[in-house]
Amino acid sequence: MNTPPPTPQYLVRTGDPLRDRDTVLSIWWGNLGREDRIAAKYDWFYLAGPHGAPLLQLLQETGSGQYVGTACAGRRRMCRGGQSLQAGVLVDLAVLPEHRSLGPALMLQQGLIEAADREIDVLYGFPNPKAAPVFKRIGYTHLTDLVRHARVLRHAAYLKSRLPGVLAAIAGPLVDMAFATRDGLRRLRGPRLRASWGTAADARMDALWQSAPRGDAVMSVRDCKQAKWRFDDSPLASTRYLWLTAPGSDALVAWFAVQVENAALHVRDFWSKDGGNGMSHACLLALLSAARAAGHASVSVEITGPEQQLRGWQQAGFVPRSKRPIFVRWSRGQTPDANWFFTSADEDE
Repeated sequence: MNTPPPTPQYLVRTGDPLRDRDTVLSIWWGNLGREDRIAAKYDWFYLAGPHGAPLLQLLQETGSGQYVGTACAGRRRMCRGGQSLQAGVLVDLAVLPEHRSLGPALMLQQGLIEAADREIDVLYGFPNPKAAPVFKRIGYTHLTDLVRHARVLRHAAYLKSRLPGVLAAIAGPLVDMAFATRDGLRRLRGPRLRASWGTAADARMDALWQSAPRGDAVMSVRDCKQAKWRFDDSPLASTRYLWLTAPGSDALVAWFAVQVENAALHVRDFWSKDGGNGMSHACLLALLSAARAAGHASVSVEITGPEQQLRGWQQAGFVPRSKRPIFVRWSRGQTPDANWFFTSADEDE
């Protein structure tokens, strides 16, 4: 009778991002992300982060000594009102196929929790729905969802699913013109804003971040340093900025960090003089006008936050399309009740 092989045993070890680079990449290869960019992503996110080395955990199979899994929490600066918070975003859980079971994944996540309890205030992550039970099991709370809102600017493709092709082709530009005219009239009734495009983070972002009210929501710091690392230095996507200023002034009223996919303009992050009180209707109409002028078919944003943060987007015609859960775990026994303000910039890519 054949004796079954022994059940693998594992240890979780604290990793060093510089020393263990090759080990982590060997686990990622073929298992996590696009192979043509994983090395560049590692060097940017793990080695060049402006807030210190991420919390890295490695899973070792004790019998062979082979490292078979990895997980990480990247450091982020957050705040709540006037209080600074050290946060960690959960990223890059990867386990080699022959070791994929609930036990190893739980061990890696528990290792991150123990490291976080020593060093940071809060962990958060965006797990896929299948992983949600695991996060609940180890003490995370599903506090909110990251909701994608979209506004259609070119309606022909949208109307093709509802009208015959010829009618959609005729009606589309007419509908486009009607909405553009309505938005233009609304802009005339509001404060005048000047829009310009940029390709790099700007020091004016610091003054806007410092002067705008933040409310009581937990949010990431949105200054020039953060934007430069998160967007300008990232090897994963190309980002532009839309700057909004008042006539005769160079000071920022608002900014949007945007990325283009096909004909869609995706707002990845933003901030305005209204801060935690939401984005004004005038700023969003200026965004839509700039997007139309650039030829985009739609504008979207992923956001969660207090009702006042969402209200402006909804009033500007943005409609909820889909949502993803966000799980949060406070360290050192903290369980404060809080509102959360997230955008897709709060992820790792």
